[in-house]
Amino acid sequence: MSERSEYIVYVDESGDHSLVDINDQYPVFVLAFCIFKITDYVTDVVPKIEQLKFDFFGHDMVVLHERELRKAQPPFDILRDETTRNSFHQRLSQIMATSKYAVVAVAIRKNEFKRRIGTNANPYSVALEFGLERVFMHLQGLGQSRRRTHLVFESRGHAEDKDLESEFQRILTTTKMRGMPDAFAFKCANKQANSTGLQFSDMIARPIGLKVLRPNQSNRAWSTIETKMRKSTHGNIEGFGFKVYP
Repeated sequence: MSERSEYIVYVDESGDHSLVDINDQYPVFVLAFCIFKITDYVTDVVPKIEQLKFDFFGHDMVVLHERELRKAQPPFDILRDETTRNSFHQRLSQIMATSKYAVVAVAIRKNEFKRRIGTNANPYSVALEFGLERVFMHLQGLGQSRRRTHLVFESRGHAEDKDLESEFQRILTTTKMRGMPDAFAFKCANKQANSTGLQFSDMIARPIGLKVLRPNQSNRAWSTIETKMRKSTHGNIEGFGFKVYP
């Protein structure tokens, strides 16, 4: 296989995958995959995010990070002003809603996982395998058979990145899905690389986790994310673009 895919995938997480000390306030681990057609990403998505940064911060060195945005921590302390905050979130929400991309997400309910599976299995590995399978099937449906797609993960440190790459390769080696071992290429990027795709995946991961934990709570971000998720021919996201386990 030598032909490159027309798509690229960015992956980020929400919550931690530890089963030792589970956070009672957020006992879930989410792995979110954002799938972009490269031409759409380069010509539309990136310019919109860059313009947003220039308009509000005067430069494009700002890295959009959900946690810092939510808490209005520097450099997002400008969002403590209500007018600025409302204007910024309206613009960002519009970009997220109108940009072309697809979402595959896996949420692990950690307490249930621990009770049913035990502590020998790694929630991250389980989420990664479920996610890779669904991304692979989505790309096949987009005509990317026999093309290699790069998956970009946010770097967490040299040792952690090596472990993640090993797990990634293990899944590709052991999968029973024909064609998947040659379909993906692994890449890690530091947060400071200022990747628009990684920032997208970071911003969608937590709202997905909140939807799992509090399904009846108002969640405007989820309303947009749900429209982007991979769907069955009947329009269902469960099991197709969205996997909750167990």
